Amino acid sequence: MHNFRKLHVWNDAMELAGELYELLEKFPNEEKYGLVSQMKRCAVSIPSNIAEGAGRNTKGEFRQFLGIATASSYELETQLLLSRRMKFIGETDIDHVLPKLHALQKRIYKFKNTLN
Repeated sequence: MHNFRKLHVWNDAMELAGELYELLEKFPNEEKYGLVSQMKRCAVSIPSNIAEGAGRNTKGEFRQFLGIATASSYELETQLLLSRRMKFIGETDIDHVLPKLHALQKRIYKFKNTLN
């Protein structure tokens, strides 16, 4: 069992989720219950699954939850790209968020491999 609060990957995911919530304030009101809601769920799912996995009994279970966190990060990336395509966010916003998301994806992958 790991103390999730001390995991860099969890802290990075929490920071990204906070930044995403701020970014989503710029979206049109009509997207509040659509894309915005879905993106918030993905952003929250990443650190939540890392924390849940940290509380599991085996490394295999932890790896499984890190896999779910990774999947949520790719889902979020897709939604960010769609948001740009729909012009809900601009290039500056996506250029700020995507590198952080990619770095988090790599960090989760590397951490998952250390549990093998």
